[in-house]
Amino acid sequence: MSFFNFLKSFLLIDFIKAYLLAQKYFFQKKATINYPFEKGKLSPRFRGEHALRRYPSGEERCIGCKLCEAVCPAQAITIETEPRDDGTRRTTRYDIDMVKCIYCGLCEESCPVDAIVQGPNFEFTTETRKELYYSKDKLLENGDRWETVIAENLEADSKYR
Repeated sequence: MSFFNFLKSFLLIDFIKAYLLAQKYFFQKKATINYPFEKGKLSPRFRGEHALRRYPSGEERCIGCKLCEAVCPAQAITIETEPRDDGTRRTTRYDIDMVKCIYCGLCEESCPVDAIVQGPNFEFTTETRKELYYSKDKLLENGDRWETVIAENLEADSKYR
């Protein structure tokens, strides 16, 4: 037997072994998901797009204490407040610069009424930087859109806090 015949038979055996190994894994459950058509499960503690929440009555939760603005290490939050006729204080301006935000979650942790939260949405790409400056209206809209998921996540995580 010549060296070349030996090499051909050796390569053929290796090819058959590799083919059988591929066939073994071909019919097993896939280890990856087909994103974006399939979505993976997110943790209740996932920190995505910001949202301002409302009470079930429809009134916004933010009391204008400015703790989130004070604790933000990136100084991405700007709040302006004014007193109302009933003596309470509410925000007139609540802006988040998402370009500066580092998604640390300190704003959410510091809020005494769970007004500002980071929701489950991680797919919020934009074409311009201007779209990443969130106003109070945009934050309230996010809160209205994701309220059920946010409430479930806060409930699931509450026993660990």
